[in-house]
Amino acid sequence: MNASLRMNLLLGALLLAAAVLSRAVAPSVKMSDQRPVFSLETAIPQAFGEWRLDTTMVPLQVDPETQSRLNKIYNQTLSRTYVNPRGERVMLSIAYGGDQSDNMSVHKPEVCYAAQGFQVERDEYGALATPYGPLPVKRLLAVTGNRSEPITYWITVGNKISKVGLQQRLEQLRYGLTGTIADAMLFRVSNIDTDLPHAYQLQANFVNSLLGSMPQAQRSRLIGTPPG
Repeated sequence: MNASLRMNLLLGALLLAAAVLSRAVAPSVKMSDQRPVFSLETAIPQAFGEWRLDTTMVPLQVDPETQSRLNKIYNQTLSRTYVNPRGERVMLSIAYGGDQSDNMSVHKPEVCYAAQGFQVERDEYGALATPYGPLPVKRLLAVTGNRSEPITYWITVGNKISKVGLQQRLEQLRYGLTGTIADAMLFRVSNIDTDLPHAYQLQANFVNSLLGSMPQAQRSRLIGTPPG
């Protein structure tokens, strides 16, 4: 049995045990009610570094049925496109949900894109290097017709950014065991490009420029609080 399989089995067992225990501790306190008011619209600058808001191009628009489900999950959403002096564009989408109970968990991009008719041809874990530590991210490639859209995203649950999947779910349950309903932030960047290394590097540069432009308190809402 290889190390990866052993880790998945261990995480699965922990997840099951935490799920059983969480039934005995019904979360009742929303973390979002204990935190300072946070507005995506004002916290995310319209210009930073070499990037400026571009109103000529909008990120992926979802169908009305999907939008209705998202409205129930998220308290705030933000969708913008930015452009640099070289004409390179990055689409930014952020969604904040104050209730990460079982029936209100975040809507992952791979599901959202597939629902819009895209083929998700790449779906893998990665790390995005920042001055604040490496961010565990997922990188996707969504394709429809002639449109090739590389995507990088992560999810922050409460005060911690976790690897999407079992670790994310365990973090959610960890809060539940203390009687707390965690909040969550989904951060996604993408661009239209068939050169994947260039696309993911551009996205990383964009992310680092954005994070570097933000005060620490607001930055931590996007990437969590570093340990220690």
